[in-house]
Amino acid sequence: MILVTSDNIPGRKIRKVLGMVKGNTIRARHLGHDFLAGLKNLAGGEISDYTKMVAESREQALDRMIAEANALGADAITCIRFTTNSMMQGAAELLAYGTAVTLEPEE
Repeated sequence: MILVTSDNIPGRKIRKVLGMVKGNTIRARHLGHDFLAGLKNLAGGEISDYTKMVAESREQALDRMIAEANALGADAITCIRFTTNSMMQGAAELLAYGTAVTLEPEE
């Protein structure tokens, strides 16, 4: 599966647009991590637990989007974007979305 943020893929022509595909996950913060993050915030620097949580969320959302594209028979997903949304105090959604397409070689 080819994944791109652009509208097209060099050397390939879009044969068919299959539609929008998406994948999301909702994650809640951990109270203990919040306490340690608050301490880290006082001293400054990266909050590695949150960095790890966001990276895992992004990968899970991508995996779910790719699974949806595979089910449609896509060769690639173009125009990939990410967005986040606060769901409630301490929980956020991470959404990945794009356009599933089939490809053919460019002439």
